[in-house]
Order: sequence, then structure tokens, then C-alpha cells
Amino acid sequence: MDTTALWAFLPVGYLLTVLIETPVLAVGLSSSHSWRRRLFAGAWLTACTYPVVILALPQIIPVDTQRYLYIFVAETLAPLAECALFALAFYWRNSLSFPARLCDFATITLANLLSFALGELFL
Repeated sequence: MDTTALWAFLPVGYLLTVLIETPVLAVGLSSSHSWRRRLFAGAWLTACTYPVVILALPQIIPVDTQRYLYIFVAETLAPLAECALFALAFYWRNSLSFPARLCDFATITLANLLSFALGELFL
């Protein structure tokens, strides 16, 4: 893919992704997280993974010829990385229960899947 087009799409796609994922995180993350943390997570987690998915992966896996492989890797990598980042940032001081952590990880994964699905529908 043309890297110029990818760079041009990056800020628009990032904003749209944040607008989709943040409400899911705000509602779905466990109640032990403050609203400020939930809103921060919407922007921060996407900022960490979106450039990899949009800029780096298309250079490694050609989207034009291996679209399904790209989607599989991107939609597996993003939620796994975001769950790991969230856990590293917010669980080391906090002993959340396993169900609360599971809720957080499921919410992060759902937010990613929703933004992917809506992106596929409208872009």
C-alpha cells in the first residue's frame, strides 16, 4: 500500500476509532476504574496500537494480496496488546479480582471488534 495514503488516513482513522471505542470502554470497564481512567484508556490504548495496525502491518503483510491474513493479525494483535498495556498500567498497584480483569479484557476486545466491524461497513 502507498505509505503516503496510510499516513494521510492515520489521524482520521485514529479519531474515528477513538470515537467508537471510548464509549464502549467507558461503559464496559469494571467499576473499579474511574471515569477519567476509562476515557483516558479510549485515547491511549488506540494511540499505542493504531499506528502499528495502520502503518507497520501493511508493510509486512500486503493488504492487497493477503487481506484476510492482515485482518487476522491486526485484529488479534490490537486487543492482545491493549489488554497487556492496560494490565501493566493499571493492575500493578491494584489487586482487582479475576472477574473484574476478565470484564476489562472482554470490554477492550469488544471495543476493538466493534471499531473493526464499523470500519469495514463504512470505509
